[in-house]
Amino acid sequence: MTASGFAQEKKITNHLGMTFIRVEPGTFQMGSPETETDRKTNEKHHPVKITEPFYLQETEVTLEQWQDIMGKAFLLKKKGGPRTPVTRVSFYDCQKFIRKLNQTDTARYRLPSEKEWEYACRAGTTTAYSWGNDPDCALAMYANTPKRHGECSSYYRSMGLPVNSPAPVASFPPNPWGFYDMHGNVWEWCQDEYTDDIRTPGVNTYDLFSTRPRVRRGGSWYLYGRYMRSANRTYAHPGARFQTTGFRLVLEVD
Repeated sequence: MTASGFAQEKKITNHLGMTFIRVEPGTFQMGSPETETDRKTNEKHHPVKITEPFYLQETEVTLEQWQDIMGKAFLLKKKGGPRTPVTRVSFYDCQKFIRKLNQTDTARYRLPSEKEWEYACRAGTTTAYSWGNDPDCALAMYANTPKRHGECSSYYRSMGLPVNSPAPVASFPPNPWGFYDMHGNVWEWCQDEYTDDIRTPGVNTYDLFSTRPRVRRGGSWYLYGRYMRSANRTYAHPGARFQTTGFRLVLEVD
């Protein structure tokens, strides 16, 4: 069933147990103001209008959800429990997952655009993070590598969470719109090709032969808190597989 078949339900859970939250249209300031600490030149502050509603996955795609669609053969070198976010997946791998998922359901899934991702990450806030202007080990997973960037690893141990890896999804509080792990845990692929000027996003193409870099957002368990800022942008070759990178999906509204 398509999302439109659910009228305007706030949440939709599909046959794999993936939960999606409805995001209403609106306007927001994308990027960061010049006064924001650690901002980069590729975060030009500008108004953006979201004209159509969409459903965004509440959490990252998990290992269990990945295996349900792709099978065990695609889980080689992917460690963790069923609620661990899947990582070491390239942009191309995400597209293969989406194609297979779309074959199992009448709903249509895709990666979020960069503007959709930041709109949902900010959740109506204007600060560097959805909770304020400073990173906080109690609110997201980052700097979880004791031998390199371990400022939060002792705290995570006290919570019973693993070190040197991401946390199970939804281990930390959600943002004001109910989305978990938009800050930290794992970087998330977006559908856009990367451009230095955020005001002119790249083509949203699913061409598996394109090698143009793709946007990643949100920071991860590995590095510093500043990489988790709502406006922070990075990118990678679409074939790259990183232990720090996963994804979440959009369920389209007809």
